[in-house]
Amino acid sequence: MDSYSKTAMERAMKVQEVILRALAKKITWWQAAEILGITDRQMRRWRQRYEAYGYDGLFDRRLGQPSPKRVPLAMVEQVLGLYRERYFDFNVRHFHEKLAEHGIRLSYTWVKLALQGAGLVARGRKRGVHRQRRARRPLPGMLLHIDGSAHRWFQDERWYDLIVILDDATSEIYYAQLVEEESTLTVMAGLWEVIERKGVFCALYSDRGSHFWLTPKARGKVDGQRLTQVGRALRELGVQMIPAYSPQARGRSERNFGTWQGRLPQELRLRGIRTIEDANRFLREDYIGEFNRRFQVPAGQRGSAFIAVARKPLDLIFSLQYERTVNRDNTVSFQNLTLQISRVKWRATLAGCSVTVHQHLDGTLSLTHGPHRLGHYTAQGVAIESTRTAARGAVEKTRRGKVQNQTFPPRLEIPQSTRDSHFPPASAAAGD
Repeated sequence: MDSYSKTAMERAMKVQEVILRALAKKITWWQAAEILGITDRQMRRWRQRYEAYGYDGLFDRRLGQPSPKRVPLAMVEQVLGLYRERYFDFNVRHFHEKLAEHGIRLSYTWVKLALQGAGLVARGRKRGVHRQRRARRPLPGMLLHIDGSAHRWFQDERWYDLIVILDDATSEIYYAQLVEEESTLTVMAGLWEVIERKGVFCALYSDRGSHFWLTPKARGKVDGQRLTQVGRALRELGVQMIPAYSPQARGRSERNFGTWQGRLPQELRLRGIRTIEDANRFLREDYIGEFNRRFQVPAGQRGSAFIAVARKPLDLIFSLQYERTVNRDNTVSFQNLTLQISRVKWRATLAGCSVTVHQHLDGTLSLTHGPHRLGHYTAQGVAIESTRTAARGAVEKTRRGKVQNQTFPPRLEIPQSTRDSHFPPASAAAGD
């Protein structure tokens, strides 16, 4: 390409961008004429020419004959107006999908270049150093990603964390929930729901957050021997935990969050959703399914690596566990509470025994000793089963305080009728 042709193309690109900005109402038409160094009359002629021949591309402007791919100027103004007035915070891909709902069928490249030329969307930065993407696992359930993203999801001053659990093989979203803060309890709630619905998976890939790992030295390696509450729960289920040491290592989940941040706030705004409860209901009932239909990919192989939970008490596994020693009066002290243990049949007393206090996700408490459950309590330490157990264990006593022996099975007695008796009824005898 000679220097003259190159200069002509650069000028054509400049003209196209200035006109696009005028169509998008970023600048006025007389300002566009001033930028291009032409008169207002010439700018009016250019605009009339675009209205006659259509907008046939950002770089190829053939005069004399209309392009078969030309876009009417009214449609260009409609596209730019839709983005400016309604979809101003959408990314290009999301906006391109929304155009189909308005009956506009244009290529993604055309829409992107038009928005960039009009100054409504920033141009993408150049690619960095080449990295080779890690291959996906072949089966669903072999590797799950879990991560949280702090963002202004309602586009105001409020910050919330979005916890997402997705499958490495298919990018299917199994769980998505907005919470006040990513923590041990919120992570356990998500894992419990996925395992209860899908089954136990093989491995979990996560960052080195304090609820996943203990890191003795800042930005150092994790301690695989000392487990957090989440690590202990997953070890009981046989799930391997894999720590990520850089954002690039979690590229699949990081790219997924980029998509969430570019779409979910805009969808919430269009539907007028302003509370975290309504947002989570929208996620469960509508958006996760729509997200999976659009971005889920087929697995490399047929089958599944999930296995059903085999008689494991998930409510005990996904709880905060603390070891305590039973006092001499068969009570357990826990966080300024006194938990009374009822009498058990298999041991005279539990004094001095080591028991486990389970603090459930709903705030209630449980006590276990090995495979035995010793009691269930409210968050205030009141035994939940005490009333029902007392009613079931109540027995009738005689006037002297002794318990009557009950036979088992109980005697089957048939009330005697008058016809079966050898003696006449009292009323008949009195009449005689």
